[in-house]
Amino acid sequence: MSQNNSPDVIYLTRKRLREIEEELHDLKLNGRKHVAQDIAEARGHGDLSENAEYDAAKEAQQHLERKIMQLETILSKARIIESNDLPNDKVYILSHVTLQDTESDETMTYTLVSNEEADFDEGKISVSSPIGKALLGRELGETVKIKVPAGEMEYKILEINR
Repeated sequence: MSQNNSPDVIYLTRKRLREIEEELHDLKLNGRKHVAQDIAEARGHGDLSENAEYDAAKEAQQHLERKIMQLETILSKARIIESNDLPNDKVYILSHVTLQDTESDETMTYTLVSNEEADFDEGKISVSSPIGKALLGRELGETVKIKVPAGEMEYKILEINR
C-alpha cells in the first residue's frame, strides 16, 4: 500500500495545517513557560507531599505534553489535500454535499473533512462519521440510507461541489 493511501495518513487542508502548526508553536513556547512558572511558584509553597498547587501544576504539565505529542503526531502524518485535486463526479473528502431528507424534504449542506477538521456547527462533518461514511463515493441523484441512533434516515444527494 502506498504511503498516501496508508490508514495513518491524516488529510488536512493547508489552512488547518497552519492552525495546528501555530497551536503547537504556542504550546511549546508559551504553554511550557507558563507551566514551568506555575510549578516553580507552587514549589515555593513548601512541602511537596501536601502541596495541592504543585500537584495541579504537574498535572497541567502532563496534559500540556500530551497535547503537544498529539499535535506532533498529527503533523507527522499530515498530507495536504486541495479540493481542486478532486473531481466533482462523486462525494470525496472536501466535497460540499447538499442533501434532501426524503421524508421531510428538508435540505442541508455538509462539507466532508478529516476528523481533525470536523465542526458540526460549521457544517463540517468527518468522513469517518456515519453520515460521512455513507456519503463517500456516492454520486449526484443517489439516495442514501444512513443509520443514526434514532433509526435510519434517507437522503437524496442534490448537489456535489468543491
